[in-house]
Amino acid sequence: MARVIEINKSTKSLDDVHSTVDTVRYSGFWKKLFAFVGPAYLVSVGYMDPGNWATDIAGGSKFGYALVWVLIMSNLMALLLQSLSARLGLVRGLDLAQASKEAYHPVINFFNWILCEIAIAACDLAEVIGMAIGLQLLFHIPLLAGVSITVLDTVLILFLQRYGMRKMEAFILALIATIGFAFICEMIFAKPVGAELVKGLIPSIPNADALYIAIGIIGATVMPHNLYLHSALVQTRKFERSKEGIRSALKFNLIDTTVALNIALFVNAAILILAAATFYNAGMNNVTEIQDAYKLLDGILGTKFAPILFAVALIAAGQSSTLTGTLSGQIVMEGYLNLRLQPWLRRLITRLIAIIPAFITITYFGEESTGDLLVLSQVILSLQLGFAVIPLIHFTSDKKKMGDFVIKPWVKICAWITAGIIVSLNVKLVIDTIMGWVTASANPLPLYLIVIPVASAAGILLLYVIFAPFVRKFTAGDSKLPHGEAIALTIPAGLNFPIESRYKKIAITVDFSFSDSRAVIEALGQGGRKAQYILLHVVETAGALMMREDIDDHETSADAASLRMYVEQLQKLGLDASLKLGYGNPKLSIPDLVEESNADLLVMGAHGHGTLKDIAFGTTLESVRHNVKIPVMIVREK
Repeated sequence: MARVIEINKSTKSLDDVHSTVDTVRYSGFWKKLFAFVGPAYLVSVGYMDPGNWATDIAGGSKFGYALVWVLIMSNLMALLLQSLSARLGLVRGLDLAQASKEAYHPVINFFNWILCEIAIAACDLAEVIGMAIGLQLLFHIPLLAGVSITVLDTVLILFLQRYGMRKMEAFILALIATIGFAFICEMIFAKPVGAELVKGLIPSIPNADALYIAIGIIGATVMPHNLYLHSALVQTRKFERSKEGIRSALKFNLIDTTVALNIALFVNAAILILAAATFYNAGMNNVTEIQDAYKLLDGILGTKFAPILFAVALIAAGQSSTLTGTLSGQIVMEGYLNLRLQPWLRRLITRLIAIIPAFITITYFGEESTGDLLVLSQVILSLQLGFAVIPLIHFTSDKKKMGDFVIKPWVKICAWITAGIIVSLNVKLVIDTIMGWVTASANPLPLYLIVIPVASAAGILLLYVIFAPFVRKFTAGDSKLPHGEAIALTIPAGLNFPIESRYKKIAITVDFSFSDSRAVIEALGQGGRKAQYILLHVVETAGALMMREDIDDHETSADAASLRMYVEQLQKLGLDASLKLGYGNPKLSIPDLVEESNADLLVMGAHGHGTLKDIAFGTTLESVRHNVKIPVMIVREK
């Protein structure tokens, strides 16, 4: 049953699932911990996706155990940064995209959004290729056909969202368990050498190729879009907004993050160690393709179950990462642009962007090129990291905004060291790569006209993101919601109310636009002073779609406050007015709210969208009209 959340006016992340898991009613350490468990596991699947497999296999087969230390370092970086991301979401009630929108100039935010979308597309590219390879290995489906099949992931996302956050988390945990079990078995088959493994904990970079792969491992482990995702997902837990309540939420989320990321570390280490123990020790130093790894496992380990488990784990990794990539895309688009597309359309666009380079690469360079493409996708992710990590450090270091929960000096130092490592490695990689292209190119003019200016512009943007907060303090910027904010209803002073009306309870849908006033006026014209008026609004964020009434994010707070403002205005006119807040898909939520209200008339505003806007933003009127059992009055804009 939908209910109103009493919170201050603000804007919310993942409205459809904001504060949908209630932790307040739990007492005792283990029960509270269980209530908070979940967000970090959704985040952790991005740390064990097919892109990680490609970098781990390449690193293990070429350099043995030498890069194990990179995995350990990357995991420590990830733990630090994800804990900062969770802190931002829990303390300020904003996700990273929303906080950035408040702090930076709109032009800077636009370019940050583009870079984040590139990172999400690069991550999705890894999922597309990984899923296609897994299907090919298990069912002998051609790679291009497998790439096409991955479009159907959109359907799975929508299916799972209908069943709520907890069931989605359970599905993800089942996939993680599948991956973990598969690699426990693989490790038993491989029998790695303990002494050599210990040597891999000593930091070393054998050559330039190792640096490229090390940067890919960092990009595959510490993913920029996961920082946006985590800061939103932690808001799906409802907790007491006191100092003690926030401190407790931070503690339980840190435990959740630590356990989840160490599971991801085990999976990544298992893949690299498996490659080192099998391919490197057998002198096969050029195994960079996942398909080759699959084929060779049977012969080297002497068991037919090894390659089967490998392929099953690959499909599970690709599928689980796809779910979180979809949520990340919705979060950054809503946070940076105040733009909310239909979830299926947003998912389809991201997937098609990822499929295009996969199709081109496989068609023109052959299936054997997919390994290089996977590693490249992870390097691209690493190149985007600075643009997400540095604002995150600035926001969580801001005493004015974070209050008592600002990060401690030693945490700040560790965070800046982490950012420095990431940025310096990426700068070196970019410079070395461009210099290599210039040296090898017969006609370097396009590089001077396009590549170098683009790289320079990215460098200037990064410098701005780093140093701007030191020059000027952050100020609260535009915090508009994707659907806008409520304005006072315009009700004529001389409005004539009917003396008698056959309608006793009238439900009115509002969306905080100028059409609300017309809908309310028409409703008053039908019910008069004696009718009861119930104002309905549905929160549609990504969080609300999954968490329903348990959500407690930024937009839910704002919508509840706006709805109360409308009700108070009607009550001042002496009218009997109340409100109901719904969550998720309006087509499903509005009929439920109408039935709960026991209304005998529904009044809805119509916006007159064209066909393209209907596809992008969805249509509600026709669906609702066919799913309620009472008369529906549609009020059209003039």
